[in-house]
Amino acid sequence: MNENHPMAPAGRAPTVADVLALPVLAAGQPQVVTGLDRLDRPVRWVHITELTDPASFLKGGELVLTTGMPLPEDAAGVRRYVDELTEVGAAALVIELVRRYHRPPDALVQACRARELPLVTLSRDVNFLEVTQVVHALILGNQADAMRRAQRIHEAFTALTLRGAGPEDVVRAAADMSGRTVVLENLVHQALICEPSGSTVEEALTDWERRSRATAPGDHTEVGGPEGWLTAPVSYQGERWGRLAMLPSPGDGPGFGPEHVTVLERTAMALTVARLIHSTPWEHTAHRNALRELAEQRHHSPEDARARCAALGLPTRDSRFLAILVDLGTGAGGSEPEARLHQELRSAGVPALVGELSPARLGVLLALRPSQPWRPVAERLSRTALSLVPEAIVSVGSEVAELADTARSFREAARVTEATPPGQPLPADRSFHELPDIDLRRLLYALREDTRVQDYTERRLGRLIDHDTRHGSDLLTTLGHYLDAAGNKTTAARRGGLSRETMYQRLRTIERLLDTDLESGERRTELHVALTALRVLRAE
Repeated sequence: MNENHPMAPAGRAPTVADVLALPVLAAGQPQVVTGLDRLDRPVRWVHITELTDPASFLKGGELVLTTGMPLPEDAAGVRRYVDELTEVGAAALVIELVRRYHRPPDALVQACRARELPLVTLSRDVNFLEVTQVVHALILGNQADAMRRAQRIHEAFTALTLRGAGPEDVVRAAADMSGRTVVLENLVHQALICEPSGSTVEEALTDWERRSRATAPGDHTEVGGPEGWLTAPVSYQGERWGRLAMLPSPGDGPGFGPEHVTVLERTAMALTVARLIHSTPWEHTAHRNALRELAEQRHHSPEDARARCAALGLPTRDSRFLAILVDLGTGAGGSEPEARLHQELRSAGVPALVGELSPARLGVLLALRPSQPWRPVAERLSRTALSLVPEAIVSVGSEVAELADTARSFREAARVTEATPPGQPLPADRSFHELPDIDLRRLLYALREDTRVQDYTERRLGRLIDHDTRHGSDLLTTLGHYLDAAGNKTTAARRGGLSRETMYQRLRTIERLLDTDLESGERRTELHVALTALRVLRAE
């Protein structure tokens, strides 16, 4: 099957309405007398009978054709005739009003109406043998087509399994093949993966937990619940750990056919194999995907983002949100830090998403009550991260009131991380870094790879550095003492272990080389920025 095209209804059995619309029967001018709302019944076969007890030759799903010749004369016999057809599961009774009857007997109409059996009359002669040939060819053709389509479904999922596809790829293929929205949830009814088809994430996942709990779990693939979901259990090593739900599409014809069942069951099998291959817990994967969509603003709409996060158990109403980044440093990895942070937040009773945003960088999104202070939570999280990876850098963005604004909080946390050199001492009162910590040195550290900063530094100090290199002097250090002392020559001389006269002489040489006036506060500021940038670049 082409994974990019949803399955068509061609493989399903024709309904009573489909058969009545065929030219071979339409020529008989069919009229539906009873059971107009039952014409969607599938027709498995056509049976011609002139027996008084045709039910003994039926297996269910047959369209029964008769001239009316064998119908009993008495009303009780007619009721018994209809009862037997109904109990065996006949799809409909078609009677030709040409030979014995010219209008349907009242007893037959009443019996069919009472048992909700579709009764169809034909006012013109119809070749019943031709009807059976046409309908049987249609049924057998559809069955053969269904078998081919089922084979293509199996081949598609086998290919996914062989290439080691992850759970997102498997669920996406199921949605593509079925043309229906498919959701994978865990045992506590959190939607881990949602692939919408013909709807939005918001429509699929809004109020997910309540709706999911209304659909009782079953041991097999089945349709159930108030919304008529098709569900299938997903197991791993003999234990159930989740469930797949295929949602009906309004206005898309019959609810679910055999091919939808096949797709969902093969999806469940492929997910079992994928869980064996991919060791990362899928709850972590779901958190990671949701965090990346928020941080990178890749969600289709704020409503979709709220629905997806709420379906993962994150409160999205009456909450405030805070982004935290944990940089683990080079060489630090594995799933332990992520799992420990999950555990720490759960034990603290703080709803959050935790996931890997990039290699060695974890993202955390806290959902806090409006009155709940965020600093104690951030401190607890930071201490846990540092106990696992002492060289980790924990950076915090600012609180935001809307989930859609969390991208800004993540950007701020990333800015803090970029401005924090490895080994940067922690503030005295906490174990994380935040925006107010970014001073000039840290700002220049964040911009150290910008060629404009490098060019500025070279233009301001290059000639002085060249002079020191050629003559073995140390004028750059003298300039540093002078600038650090805010232009106080006496303090600068003392720091450099120089006499005042030597200090004055060196400063005059520096002014000449740099063609600047060191008495100017603006010039000193320019040189101090350049010197700070040089120190950052050399330290790097």
